[in-house]
Amino acid sequence: MPAKRDQPGTIAVIGGGPAGLMAAEVASAAGARVDVYDAMPSVGRKFLMAGKGGMNLTHAEPLELFLSRYDKRRTNLEPLLAGFGPDALRAWARDLGVETFVGSSGRVFPSDMKAAPLLRAWLHRLRAAGVNFHMRQRWCGWNADGALKFYTPQGEAAVHADATVLALGGGSWSRLGSTGAWVPLLAERGTRVAKLRPANCGFDVGWSEHFRTRCAGLPLKPVISTYTDPEGVLHRRQGEFIITATGVEGGVIYALSSQLRDAIEATGSALLHLDLAPGRDLEQLVHELSRGRGASSMANHLRRRAGIAGAKAGLLRELLPKEDFDYPARLAAAIKALPLRLVAPRPLDEAISSAGGVVFEDLDECLMLRTVPGVFCAGEMLDWEAPTGGYLLTACFASGRAAGAGAVSCLRGARRSAAAPPAELLTRPPR
Repeated sequence: MPAKRDQPGTIAVIGGGPAGLMAAEVASAAGARVDVYDAMPSVGRKFLMAGKGGMNLTHAEPLELFLSRYDKRRTNLEPLLAGFGPDALRAWARDLGVETFVGSSGRVFPSDMKAAPLLRAWLHRLRAAGVNFHMRQRWCGWNADGALKFYTPQGEAAVHADATVLALGGGSWSRLGSTGAWVPLLAERGTRVAKLRPANCGFDVGWSEHFRTRCAGLPLKPVISTYTDPEGVLHRRQGEFIITATGVEGGVIYALSSQLRDAIEATGSALLHLDLAPGRDLEQLVHELSRGRGASSMANHLRRRAGIAGAKAGLLRELLPKEDFDYPARLAAAIKALPLRLVAPRPLDEAISSAGGVVFEDLDECLMLRTVPGVFCAGEMLDWEAPTGGYLLTACFASGRAAGAGAVSCLRGARRSAAAPPAELLTRPPR
C-alpha cells in the first residue's frame, strides 16, 4: 500500500484504550485532526473486560490516601492527577450522561455498573468531534523516512503525522491487545524501558493434589492477610481471596502483589500470614478449642468452636503439621497467623495489569520521549503500577489527557508542563 500523507496539524494516537481515547479527545477539542489506530477489530476491549464484574472507574477516598497508592511513582503521577483526578473523572462521566455512585468500599462505579454504555457514549462524542478510527492497524515502528509503519489486512502502510501519542498498554491480557510488542521498537530508539512484570496478579504455592482437587476455585472470606517487607514494614489487608489450581488470587492478594512479587524476585519466595478468624482474638480461640470435643470430629470441632469450615479448614490441614491439631494453643495460633509461602507470581499475560514500561526519566514534562521528539506516551505503557480499586483507570485517563495536551503543544511549537498544559485545553472538560 503506498504511503499516505495527512494534512498539517494531524495527531496519530496509537492504542484505543482509555489513555489513547482521552488523548484523542483533548487533541480534537483543540482543533487538531486526530486519527486513532488500534490492532484489534474494535477499541476499548480491555476496558470492557475490566467492567464485566462492575466498572470500577475511580475511588472516593481522601486525595492524600489516593495519591499514596502510586507508591514510588507518586511524584511523577501527582501532577497528572492534579489535572484530571477522581472528581474530574466523575464529572467527565456525568457529561457523557453516565452517573456514578460510591460503593461501600469507597470504589466509584457507573450507576448501572456497566462499561459498555459509557464507552458507546464516548465513541459517539469522539466521532462527532471528527476523530477518525482505523482498526486492525498494528503499529510496527517507523520506516526509513520517519513515517509510522503499520501492518494492515491490506498490507504495510505508512502514515505521516505531526505528533504521535503512543498508548499501547502494558503486557497483560495480550488477547485484548496489550502485547508489549512496542518494547523493542522504543528500545531501538534509545528509550529506556523497565522490564514488564505482572501486577495485581495471583501467585503459585504448590498445593498437594488432594487439596487442589478439593478446594481449587473456592473463596476464603473473610481473612486478614499480612506481609512484613524487608524494611520491617507490616502490610495488612482484609477481604477475601480464591484458591486456584496452582496457588492463590483475588482481592487481598492483589493488594499486596507488588511487595510479594519483589520479595520473590529478591529471595525466591514470599511469606504471607493469614488470619482465618478476623472476628476472634487468640485468647478466645484457645479457650474455645480447649473445650473437649468428645465423639465430635475435628472438622465439627473447628466449625463449632472457631467458625472454621470448608476451604479454611482444608487450608489448615494443608499447611499445618498433623500433630498441631492436638494442641489447642498451636491450632489457635495457626488460625490467627497461618504461614503461606508463595513461590512465584503467575505469568504476566494472566495479570490484571503490569508494572514496568517507559521510565519517566526518559520523558519530558509533557510526556514526550526525549529520544524521539514529537512522540508522547501515556497509560499503562509508562513505568508505574497501582492496586485495583479505580487507581489504574484514573491514572490512565490522566496521563492520556496530559499526553494529548502535550501533542497539541508540540504542534503549536510550545513546550508547557503536563501538570499545567495549555489553559485553553485543560480548564474545561474535554468534549
